[in-house]
Amino acid sequence: MHKQSAIAVDFVVFNSEGHLLLIQRKNQPFQGKYALPGGFVEYGETIEAAARRELREETGLKVGQMHLVGVYSNPKRDPRGHTISIAYVAVVSRGRRVRGGDDAATAAFMPTWRKLRLAFDHNAIVRDAVRLIAAA
Repeated sequence: MHKQSAIAVDFVVFNSEGHLLLIQRKNQPFQGKYALPGGFVEYGETIEAAARRELREETGLKVGQMHLVGVYSNPKRDPRGHTISIAYVAVVSRGRRVRGGDDAATAAFMPTWRKLRLAFDHNAIVRDAVRLIAAA
């Protein structure tokens, strides 16, 4: 039997105050842990469309311009199996409302995000996004 890797997207969103948008996971793995909004790419969907859809489904947020952060392919990054994630970053204006939906129990812009241990490899993705923003 041939095993196939899964393709996912993750979205790093900061507001103009430097707060990071995080969800609290509703389901396993990492149920109850903070994570970036994201999820699996559906068949026939572009990566960019999947990123926007997952962000909207899990937080209610729509963003304009987004930038590629990177591709994360460590086979052990997701306990469910080999999942390759393509991550994006966006910065939005202050005061944007968000709400938890779909796989997210809650969603909020977190001022204390630097102190949190996020699910999966999301701390590394955020670190790379911060470097990308600083270099721009």
